[in-house]
Amino acid sequence: MAAAMFAALTIYVLRSHGAAPERDLLCTALFFTAFWGLHTAFRGVSTAPSGISESLRNGGWLLFMFVMLRRGEGRRSDHPASITIIYAILGTLLLAQIATDEVEPFIISGDPDASAMLGVLLRMMFAVGALVLVHHLFTISAPEGRSRIALVMAALAAMWTYDLNLYTLAALARGSFGELYAMRGIWMALLAVVLAIGVRHGGEWRLRVSRTVAFRSFSLVAVSLYLIVMAAGISVIEWLFGSHARVVETGILFATLVASLVLLPSNRFRSALKVQISKHFFQHRYDYRIEWIRFIDTIGAPGSSAAPLNERAVKAVADLTDSSCGMLLLHDGQGGLGVDRIWSWPTTSPSHEPLNAEDASALERSGWIIDLDEARSGHGPTNVPSWMLADTTAWALVPLIHFGRLTGAIVLGRPSVNRRLDWEDLDMLRAAGRQVASYISEAQGQQALEDSRRFDEFNRRFAFIIHDVKNLVSQLSLLSRNAERHADNPAFRKDMILTLGDSVGKLNDLLARLSQHNKARKQEPIPVDLEPIVRKVAATQRHHHPVEVTGMAACALADPQRLEQILLHLVQNAIDASSQGEPIRIDVEESSDFAVVTVSDSGCGMSAEFVRRDLFKPFNSTKSGGFGIGAFEARELAHAMGGRIEVESRLGQGSSFALHLPIAPENKGAGRLPNKQEKAA
Repeated sequence: MAAAMFAALTIYVLRSHGAAPERDLLCTALFFTAFWGLHTAFRGVSTAPSGISESLRNGGWLLFMFVMLRRGEGRRSDHPASITIIYAILGTLLLAQIATDEVEPFIISGDPDASAMLGVLLRMMFAVGALVLVHHLFTISAPEGRSRIALVMAALAAMWTYDLNLYTLAALARGSFGELYAMRGIWMALLAVVLAIGVRHGGEWRLRVSRTVAFRSFSLVAVSLYLIVMAAGISVIEWLFGSHARVVETGILFATLVASLVLLPSNRFRSALKVQISKHFFQHRYDYRIEWIRFIDTIGAPGSSAAPLNERAVKAVADLTDSSCGMLLLHDGQGGLGVDRIWSWPTTSPSHEPLNAEDASALERSGWIIDLDEARSGHGPTNVPSWMLADTTAWALVPLIHFGRLTGAIVLGRPSVNRRLDWEDLDMLRAAGRQVASYISEAQGQQALEDSRRFDEFNRRFAFIIHDVKNLVSQLSLLSRNAERHADNPAFRKDMILTLGDSVGKLNDLLARLSQHNKARKQEPIPVDLEPIVRKVAATQRHHHPVEVTGMAACALADPQRLEQILLHLVQNAIDASSQGEPIRIDVEESSDFAVVTVSDSGCGMSAEFVRRDLFKPFNSTKSGGFGIGAFEARELAHAMGGRIEVESRLGQGSSFALHLPIAPENKGAGRLPNKQEKAA
């Protein structure tokens, strides 16, 4: 009855389903099951061909399951190594069963009972492994596709569960169970009905794999595989080593425990395992829904204790590729990209030159994600800074594009398990880069609005100050006139008039510059002798703090008032950072293109991160009650004159601010200007 029903089911599937490898293998498995049933009905179970037909039946169903797994929609079609090992072991057990049925009676001392017991053990081990694979195949399928294969998997599980119980009893009792063998015909006839319903209901046999359940069920498969291998290994060891088998088994157990204690806690091992499972079980490396939820959770972490947005953005992108570190590059105000935020980079104090304006523009036009390993080999883009190529930790450069504009870039460190970038990585990083770019652009817009609001508040507050200063100027003017008419001491009167007149002039200049009605054009830079201005600034500060002036005379293109204002800012900041009595040094130098005024101190110093991110940021002051615009204003005034300010600082060792100004054209190539002694000579 079972043979007839499986034969009819074979013909039904062959005629009613479209051509596909899964359908062909299903027909093969059904045919071998029918053949096994027919052979057992006529010849019984005591002959060797009966065991061979059972092995063919099991092999057909095992091959059907393997092809379903390999060709599934969530399955990668090339080189499935991990799960194939399990199927290969069961296939080896089937070959061993056939060999036992045909050859074993002649090589085990002529003892048929030993041969029969070996065959029973092999079939029992196969039944255990087959049940594990049925469970694995069902659990890794996506919930929406399980209904198509549920009845077929249930029938296979019932078939091998019966076999497991049958052979377990046969191995333990070492007796004949003819009734249990005979009842398999009734049991298989019932399973044929279940299979018929499942085949009629299922139709399509392409498996859709559930990634989350696959990762969770892989541990069960690994444990079951371990048990199968250990059971087979123990049998082989006892057969080969005899009385020494216990020593060998103890050594293997010890080595296994040590390997487990070493490998399981390792992040690198877990990362490698994750990569291999994704590579060999799935068509796509990423579960995009899960990865995107994790990405949003990381970059949108709430609370005051959360890391800054820029650091969260780097970490969110790095987590996608399991990169161990990363850094964020943002616009440096001169068209290039400078390092803004570093996350877990192994270099403690990196000195990274920025991506220049030309390279940043090329990166914006292409929008390509740069594989730095290819760039190192000479096959990738050339617009990559040398430090990225020299630092082998750098793995990929991801541009952050927002509405066609380059917002910044992220340099990703190499993953724990080194691999090459592929198309899936590029697609994921491109989408994540656009999302990060939108976050950063929105944050920058919000910051710009906040700065604008604070500037408005600053201007409103300063309007009252201007009003008070205007009143003070009026009072000083009156005092100056009265002192000129009524002072008795001519020397005192003359000195007072000069002092007050100078103060009134400076305050009136300040009012003119701050007044909204002042429409005068800004003064163009002119050749200026730096020495008198430097000595004047030093003289105004010496009564507060010692100031030393060194160097040679120099002439530069500058606005004298702006230059004096910059130096006053720099000297005052140096005094604030220094201990009482620790001198401030002002050094004047001249090169072929620039005149350099360096203001140095030996004070508390600043960290590289503070210099990079916060020093020139407006309204960010470390002084109590400070506005935080001194350094920002100094840099802007230097830029307006065609110069720049460079900073070198170390915590606890002091700071050095170097003001670079273009040298006057008539002084280029003429060497240094003569000092006062040389002029006198």
